[in-house]
Order: sequence, then structure tokens, then C-alpha cells
Amino acid sequence: MPPAVDSPRVVNISDLRRLAERRLPRAVFDYIDGGADAEFTLRENCRIYDDVILRPRNAVAIPQCDLHVTVLGRRLELPFLLAPVGSSRMFYPRGEEAAARAAGAAGTAYILSTLSGCKLEDVKAASTGPVWYQLYLLGGRDVASGAIERARRAGFSALAVTIDTAVSGLRERDVRNGTKELLGPSTWARLPFLPQFLARPRWLAGFLSDGGLMSFPNVLIPGQGPMPYADVAAALEQSTVSWPDLRWIREVWQGPIVIKGVLTGDDARRAVDEGAEALVVSNHGGRQLDGVSATLRALPEVVSAANGRAEVLLDGGIRRGSDVVKALCLGARAVLCGRAYAYGLGAGGGAGVARAIQILRADLVRTLKLLGCASVGELDRSYVDAPPAWLQYK
Repeated sequence: MPPAVDSPRVVNISDLRRLAERRLPRAVFDYIDGGADAEFTLRENCRIYDDVILRPRNAVAIPQCDLHVTVLGRRLELPFLLAPVGSSRMFYPRGEEAAARAAGAAGTAYILSTLSGCKLEDVKAASTGPVWYQLYLLGGRDVASGAIERARRAGFSALAVTIDTAVSGLRERDVRNGTKELLGPSTWARLPFLPQFLARPRWLAGFLSDGGLMSFPNVLIPGQGPMPYADVAAALEQSTVSWPDLRWIREVWQGPIVIKGVLTGDDARRAVDEGAEALVVSNHGGRQLDGVSATLRALPEVVSAANGRAEVLLDGGIRRGSDVVKALCLGARAVLCGRAYAYGLGAGGGAGVARAIQILRADLVRTLKLLGCASVGELDRSYVDAPPAWLQYK
């Protein structure tokens, strides 16, 4: 039997990944684990942290470490937020609510994807901490405006607008796993791909008890109701965010706006000019355009371009507390963790998410103490050596 998610044998995020792989059907696990095309950017997002070397101050006693940060005026007890991960309800029943609950209990923020299987009001109610709403313009302006208004009334504290989904990236694992056929109308086309689900009876029982194949309750199509799961790729292609959209989005939302999907100084400056209070350096976890820069590599350029006019967060490749530290040293205000907690959710629901957070927190404290640094607020470039070409945007 595999260990439980709270077992002492589960010591890192890779252990949670292995447990998720055991519990989930192949198509569902690969949805979490996979990336676009050859998955170069997916791999590079993680590997790139090896290029940054830590510089400790030894013979320094650190009785305790202060991990808190302030993001958009809100105090968070951890320097990482839980990133938006679509379709989390497929990983575990009421998955988005479970993840939001764990984030709140840890004193950090949860970001809810538009492509959620749970109502945004239920997710907000599940968390004791701040919750942001990640926006796609699915269904067009009127549908998106309705979701924004619902999020505002429910008490979401920020709106994260994703700008890197002009079309869906080609996720080759999904093609091989028959995702299109499984979501299509033909029973005969589905048959070759069903054994992977039947081989995971515990997951299947939970999935069916939670209502089976979900729709998206936060994308309400007039005259139709919630958008069906099968319509995602086509809907994304018809709902590209462009810079002029930020004007009406800002008018409807009337709160802090975060632009997610920034990889260059040019986009950073444009986003700030359009009124963004924060930027997320993100390549969609390597799931969109393969071959783009790893996010840690792009971070210094974006920080330089923002020039203090907006907070900069980093998303991508976080698997250890030392990864968080390196991103903060290179100028990130905080980071977003996506796959790290999604593996935990797939492995064991809310308990798995809590374990992922616990692992990263312990990593952070240990790394800070070994660096001789008492607070994440004290981290700067003096604690790391990075390739000189990265830092040309000082």
C-alpha cells in the first residue's frame, strides 16, 4: 500500500506526485503533469533553479524565521499563493473548495480558475484567507462581466487576468490519452480509453459521487446555463484577452487587477500602463507556447521594467522552499505554486494540499536558517549568484 499523504515517508513534492500518479487515471494525472508540444518549457521551468547558487552567511543563529509578505495590501503568512488550476474537481471531489480551505488555514491566498467545477461563492466561503478570481473571457464580454460581478459581491480581493491563451497549447499527452474522445458524444470512440478509469476504482467512485463529468458553473451562457466541459478549447480560442479589454474589465471590477502571463519587459510596461497593480511572470506552466523562457529567467527583466510601479510575482517550477527563496532574491514579491499543490490534491484531497504547503513551509524555514537570514523580507540578490546575462536589466 502507498503511504498516506501525511506519512513521514512523504518528504517532498515529488513524493506527492508519485502518490497522485498512483491514484489518478492516466488522463487526469497527465492533465496535471503535462505540458505543450515537446515539454521543453515545462522541464526548463524546474531545471532553471539549478543555475542560481545560494550564498549563505554562516555562524548566524536564527531562532525563528519570519515568512510573511504583503501582497496587494494583504498580509500573507507565507510567501507563496496557490495558483489557479483548472478542473481541480476532477482531481478530488470539491477540489477547488478543498484547496481554498487549505490555503486559508495556512494563512495564504488561493486563486480560483474560471475553469472551476465549483461555484465561486462556495470556494470563497470555504477559505478563511484572501481569494482571487482568475479571469478568462469565456462566453464573451457579457458572460465574463457577470462572473466578475459575482466575484466582487462574494468578496474576492483581486482579479487575475490571464493573457497568454490566444489558443490552447497542443498538449500531446491529452491527445494520446483520448481526452477529446472521452469528452465527445460517441460512446464507441470512448471505449478504448475507458480502462484507465476502471483501473482506478477509488477515484472513480469519488468522481461519480461528486456528480461525474462537470460543467463550469462560473461561465453561465445565456439560455444554456453552465458551459459544458467539452467546449473549453473552442471557447478559449474565441475569447482572447487584448489590451483594450482591460478598460472595461477595470470598470466592472473596480478593484486590484493582476496580469498573469507576462514574460517580457514590453508586456510588463504595457500592463502597468493599463492599470495593473501586480504582474505574474508566467508561461502557463509550460502548457501554452513551448520554447519560451523559463519564468525564473524572465523574472529580472520584468522586475526591472515594472520599476516599482507594480508588484511582481512569479509562477512556474516551484517544487522546493529553496526555489521560493531564489525567486524572492531575484525580485519577486511572492510566488505562485500550481502543480506542487495539485499533486497533493490528486494524492489526497485537502489533506494532500495541506501536506504540500507544510513541505514548502518547512523547506523555507530550513533554507532561511542555513542562509543566515531571519526573514523573507531581507532576501535580495546578495544571497544568490545568478548568470550575469540574467541581471543586465538592473
